[in-house]
Amino acid sequence: MKEFLRTLKFVGFSISAGVIQVLVFTLLNELLKLDYWVSYLIALVCSVLWNFTFNRKFTFKSAANVPIAMLKVAAFYVVFTPFSVWFENFLTVQCGWNEYLATGTNMVINFVLEFLYQRFFVFGKSIDTAKTRKEKLLEKQQLEQRESEGKAGPEGQE
Repeated sequence: MKEFLRTLKFVGFSISAGVIQVLVFTLLNELLKLDYWVSYLIALVCSVLWNFTFNRKFTFKSAANVPIAMLKVAAFYVVFTPFSVWFENFLTVQCGWNEYLATGTNMVINFVLEFLYQRFFVFGKSIDTAKTRKEKLLEKQQLEQRESEGKAGPEGQE
């Protein structure tokens, strides 16, 4: 059940990242009239940052080193981004696909690959290691209580 809920969270955050990607892409492609690949690349980066941030904290609840985890995600995109830019360009220029259909297709491919990559490689060993604010507060209170008992103990015995 826990993995099912984790998957649902990933789906939800991925949908929100997809919305951000489409909005940024639309702004850059339609309003600013940037080259297609530039619009796509900027929108993808915005989407990845959003998705990584929320999935690390809420889906995988990872206490993993953030810069290392982000480098792992960046490594995924070093491979995926050139492929996806080429693939979307191929679909739109060579095959005549609508830009949004090509982007949607790429987003589905990205979703599946990214979930597997993050679940098993980026956060695999650190899933559910982050402590909630409530857990941190409880630990702090317990530590303070032990420290005060340790100080009061010897003084009370004199």
